[in-house]
Amino acid sequence: MAESDLANAKLPDQEDYAIEMLNITKKFPGIIANDNITLQLKRGEIHALLGENGAGKSTLMSVLFGLYQPEEGIIKKDGKVVQVRNPNDATALHIGMVHQHFKLVECFTVLDNIILGVETTKMGVLQKAETRKKVMALSEKYGLRIDPDAKIEDISVGMQQRVEILKMLYRDNEILIFDEPTAVLTPQEIDELMEIMRNFKAEGKSILFISHKLSEIMAVSDRCTVLRKGKYIGTVNTCDTTVEELSSMMVGRSVQMKVEKEDAKPTDVVLEVEGVTVPSKIHKNNAVQNVSFKVRRGEIVCLAGIEGNGQTQFIHALTGLDSVSSGKITMCGQDITHASIRKRSELGMSHIPEDRHKHGLILDFSLEQNLVLQRFRDPEFQKAGFINFGAVRKYAEKLIDKFDIRSGQGPITTARAMSGGNQQKAIVAREIDKGPELLVAVQPTRGLDVGAIEYIHKQIVAERDRGVAVLLVSLELDEVMDLPDRILVMYEGEIVGEFDPKQVTVEELGLYMAGAKRMEVAE
Repeated sequence: MAESDLANAKLPDQEDYAIEMLNITKKFPGIIANDNITLQLKRGEIHALLGENGAGKSTLMSVLFGLYQPEEGIIKKDGKVVQVRNPNDATALHIGMVHQHFKLVECFTVLDNIILGVETTKMGVLQKAETRKKVMALSEKYGLRIDPDAKIEDISVGMQQRVEILKMLYRDNEILIFDEPTAVLTPQEIDELMEIMRNFKAEGKSILFISHKLSEIMAVSDRCTVLRKGKYIGTVNTCDTTVEELSSMMVGRSVQMKVEKEDAKPTDVVLEVEGVTVPSKIHKNNAVQNVSFKVRRGEIVCLAGIEGNGQTQFIHALTGLDSVSSGKITMCGQDITHASIRKRSELGMSHIPEDRHKHGLILDFSLEQNLVLQRFRDPEFQKAGFINFGAVRKYAEKLIDKFDIRSGQGPITTARAMSGGNQQKAIVAREIDKGPELLVAVQPTRGLDVGAIEYIHKQIVAERDRGVAVLLVSLELDEVMDLPDRILVMYEGEIVGEFDPKQVTVEELGLYMAGAKRMEVAE
């Protein structure tokens, strides 16, 4: 159909649609990210967009927000064809987007990031008192607590997510795009966000909601559109479908939702943490206070807690990204308290980081370069200081196949050009394939679809069964209850409880995570 015909085409109930994306095709080198996709968003509805990693969801939303221009197709708002050439056009059309990968200036404050581009001025002077009042009112109204004067580089990933949401709220948008907004939120924060979205809907706003979490889609959305490998699969009313049907539409097969594993058979201690204290970068109190525990070969220990209770700072100290002020960290019998990151890696520590962009990848390097970042000195990949690019390519192709890492140009694809889920798969593949003694996995399934989560969980269990010590940090209650053999709860920088996941309830765990209960934790 010609573009002019599309523009004039009368569709049933056309007046009910706030946004129509008709026959959208978007291509990148080596891949058709969106292949003739039509998506129609009704006024006052929450419309979920579901698909595997690399299915084209974020690309489609980036087209709507003006970050990409499609090769084919048109966009209509309120029944009229519109041109969205850039995000400024989208903002003028009252379209807002919470991005999966944050669009924040790290050296700016929280307040500066929220108002950036829509600053209030008087006689050329920035009126910060007025904007601060509006931002704090929004923060209070929607339960998104922030420190407006903190720098982005000093706050957690979860706090950065709140800033992204407040940026959109500050602009009074009518069409709200949430691209994986709950990936870094705690269960309590997710519940709050779901309620916020329902309130938006009640106010007449229209929401496009990208999520891999089927339970969230079932809980909050009215309709769900499924994409697979860049193609439109179908749109269903959420009330008329099930989690199993949606997962099958998404990946094209049935998915095992429950982690299947034998009981752990832990042996000798790999990691011993003794009285570790880590100072805070944003306040005078310590972020981590006198933490002690052990992780043995053949077990998965989960460090659980509400985001912002010291897990990030502890992991940074454990992996060498930050220093401890007191205490001792021993790995495989060696004191690594003050060891370099390379030394820890050489001893057998693998780290799947919380922030994949900041600590997991060099975004302007190719996929194959990222896959050998810590191993290019190995004899397998170099000789006399010269890298064997053929060996690197062969190794990358092996991991791409094994972990189903999808990218437009295979090993030579720039990491920045890959979807978030496939970036995460690349990091997981690299860290697990190193054959570690200790695997530190922080939010390892963040942003992954159910099929990929199933596979990563199996890989982590396989590492445990191979005799690897696994330290898991997760904010996903399902993952916390399902994957580990032991759970340690961290609250305000201290370990306040230790549990067997088979013997504790979510409610009991929640009391410890909220600080309402604590116990003396034995090593």
